Amino acid sequence: MGKQKSVVRGILAGVAGGLAATWVMNQFLAGPGQKPQHAVQSEENREQQAHSSEPREDATMKAAEAIVHTTTGNHLSRPEEENGGPIVHYAFGALAGGFYGALAEYSSTVTSGFGTSFGGALFRTTDSLATPALNLAPSPSDNLRRPSRPTLSMEPRQSWSAAYCEVYCSGQQAPKTVC
Repeated sequence: MGKQKSVVRGILAGVAGGLAATWVMNQFLAGPGQKPQHAVQSEENREQQAHSSEPREDATMKAAEAIVHTTTGNHLSRPEEENGGPIVHYAFGALAGGFYGALAEYSSTVTSGFGTSFGGALFRTTDSLATPALNLAPSPSDNLRRPSRPTLSMEPRQSWSAAYCEVYCSGQQAPKTVC
């Protein structure tokens, strides 16, 4: 007999996996992921960040502000945005994981390649379409036209490997320091 399908079990497992994956992503980007991110940024952008007195506002902080403003009419202070950003980030990871878990219970297509197709589609949809559409980040095409910006919309929480693939697929010369 095969295992009995359960959407609830899939959602719960997916939420746990999404939270774990979000934590792993944060750990990677705080440690070994800094070197590849640094490699794809322009020298001018690195200097701007080094001399900036105010920390950068990332898409999760903007989303936290938008959620609070939409639901309560209030604005967040800078420290509140800094606290709200990770909450949005982990909530998104949990929701994406739960969605994957529910779909995985009924579709083997979703789990192909250990979920890499789903993950790639999710990243592409949120990073290239949703965040620019919601004014949480510039579109990737804007970043390719503006040399003062990181080469491929390398926001602090983005995957460097996806950026490397985007450079390769667009026909640009990939930075040798990433290899």
